[in-house]
Amino acid sequence: MTVFSMLGAILFCSKLLMEWAPNIHFVAMFIITFTLVYRAKALIPIYIFVLLTGVYGGFNVWWVPYLYIWLPLWGITMLLPRRMPKWLAVPLYMLLGGLHGIAYGILYAPAQALFFKMDLTMTLAWIASGLVFDVLHAVGNFAACALVVPLSTLLFKLEKQTKKGRTL
Repeated sequence: MTVFSMLGAILFCSKLLMEWAPNIHFVAMFIITFTLVYRAKALIPIYIFVLLTGVYGGFNVWWVPYLYIWLPLWGITMLLPRRMPKWLAVPLYMLLGGLHGIAYGILYAPAQALFFKMDLTMTLAWIASGLVFDVLHAVGNFAACALVVPLSTLLFKLEKQTKKGRTL
């Protein structure tokens, strides 16, 4: 539990440290990495991150989509094979992160529509108005996810050493 708590804190702190850049952060990269290494248990640090985000920013309507918005990224990563050749894995994880970034507004929209009683036209307008930020999000995620393979390789190695009783 200590490891997962620290991983959740890393997710939260990495997002907080990048708040100066609009929609550019390392959350998708960390979620893909943690999912590759810890599989279903990666939900623990993801939801610690979600909880910390709510505690820090206040539990309000903006926070509700955080309860589900990371699940598609986690779920698609779960469906991918854990071991792929690096020549395939690196661009695939970058593409996955980029797609999640561009889809962020679309994933966020159902909660917005529900809470603010938006019809389909209003919801589509809301999505369109945020498209520039979703593109920035996609570009940032795409670039950050180039680090998934080296980070997951390191985490796999650390996990293996821990199971053998060795530490750094």
